[in-house]
Amino acid sequence: MGTNTDHAPFLLLSIREDEVAADDEYAAIMRFADLDDAGLRRIVLTDQELGPIELGDWSGIVLGGGPYNVSDDQKSPTQLRVERELVGLIGATIEQDFPFLGCCYGVGTLGAAIGARIDATYSEPVGAVTVSLTDAGAEDHLFTGMPREFDAYGGHKEAVTELPRGAVPLASSTACPVQAFRVGRNAYATQFHPELDVDGLCTRIDAYSGHGYFDPETAETLKADARQRSVVSPPIILRNFVERYRRPLKHGNRS
Repeated sequence: MGTNTDHAPFLLLSIREDEVAADDEYAAIMRFADLDDAGLRRIVLTDQELGPIELGDWSGIVLGGGPYNVSDDQKSPTQLRVERELVGLIGATIEQDFPFLGCCYGVGTLGAAIGARIDATYSEPVGAVTVSLTDAGAEDHLFTGMPREFDAYGGHKEAVTELPRGAVPLASSTACPVQAFRVGRNAYATQFHPELDVDGLCTRIDAYSGHGYFDPETAETLKADARQRSVVSPPIILRNFVERYRRPLKHGNRS
């Protein structure tokens, strides 16, 4: 694993109440992005308030996925609080064109911030999906080194139905027209999970079997089906994001 003490850390924002799933997400992003716990700090928003975030202290922000949907009809007090906190932070990242990568839930939060239509029209079941890059995606540095078409793991209840003018669609799948998009030059969202390998997906299946993504009785079948697909390209996105945006610590900001 690379050393990260001379660079400003990245910040992972987690919305996972399930501790096993949250820890697995954190470990997977560190592993695939070649970061250690000094290079990737974490705030579990379901456990604590976001608090003030000075963007200049960070190399970039990653927002992980989880059971929240911005289009949910019913929201817990915790979800409402998390969404209020994210509105301000994501607004600042857009205004400052600050490096941001939202994974799954990031499509809803970043999309909502720019006025995209987010609803359940293009939901996808849990498992592997074939993703195709648009021409803009194939030229974008986030996807450098990736094939024009690749398999990824996902599963989501909401998605972008319509992007506003100015947002750049980067990837799509047969059942979900917007699998990735960019706002400005440096804010990204992917509908699929770049941090998921098959073991991680199986962990998520166990953690969220009662959250309405699938019939719990099909869990083992979903795991078996996932193991039949070769999902190797998506973690490149995490490495590209870190390599592109990692920057030296500000003077006096070593911690």
